[in-house]
This record gives sequence, C-alpha cells and structure tokens, in this order.
Amino acid sequence: MWNANGNGMMKMTTTMLRYFTTNSRKRAPNLRKINPRVPFVEAASIAEDLYGVIKSHGPLSIGNAWNHAKDAGISGLSSKTHMKLMLKWMRGRSMLKQICNIVGSNKKFLITTLPEEPQPNLPNTSIEVVKPRSQKPSQNKNKRKSR
Repeated sequence: MWNANGNGMMKMTTTMLRYFTTNSRKRAPNLRKINPRVPFVEAASIAEDLYGVIKSHGPLSIGNAWNHAKDAGISGLSSKTHMKLMLKWMRGRSMLKQICNIVGSNKKFLITTLPEEPQPNLPNTSIEVVKPRSQKPSQNKNKRKSR
C-alpha cells in the first residue's frame, strides 16, 4: 500500500516537473532574422512609411493598418501578407509593439508605436546641482589621509 501511494506521488511529481520545464522554457521567436523579401534600403523606406501611418492613426488592427496603408499609397507593399511580414520585421527592430485587448472571450491584437522619450523644451543650458559640504569632515577621512 505504501508503494502504491509513493509511486503515484512520484508519477505526479515527474509529470509536473516535465510540464513546467518544457512550457516555461520555450524560446521566443527571433524576430530579427525575418527576411522582409525586399532590399534593406527599400524595407527601411516601407517601414518608415508604415511607422508614420501607425503613429498618425493610433493603435491599429492588421486589417485597419492595411486599409490605411493602401490609402496612404505606400510604394513597395505588394500584399497584405507582405505588410504583415514587414510589421513583424519592424517589431523585431523595436519600432513597434503588439498589444492585446481582451473583450469578454475575444482577443483583439493591435499594433502601436513604442512611446518616445519626451524632449524637454529647455535650451541647452546645463544646470549644475551644488551639494553643500558639511562643516566638519568625517574622522575616517582624516585617519586615511594621515597614513
């Protein structure tokens, strides 16, 4: 009877161990190795135009992004599949991010630009913060100097 319980416990432990080690260690796809199917210079210009469309119209779904890209007349995009490939290439280059909106049991994936660092409108004057010195130097510094 003890062997049956111990054996069952061991099976459960090995099953849990196998589950957690395989599912938690899945590698993320390497998005930097995606081939945009066009020369780099052309891919960069397409990416710049797509970035402008997404930035001006806010977070967009893939379908809405394709409609806005057609309306903008982005040259070099041959199809919606090619645009999806370019969007994935841009995500790999940290130009875009994909967010998920969950409404009930439905998921909606939106593509948006990464937040830019705010640029202060101050002129290029450096403001130095002067730290006031204490009146008495610490005794430890005096001991080190005397040695």
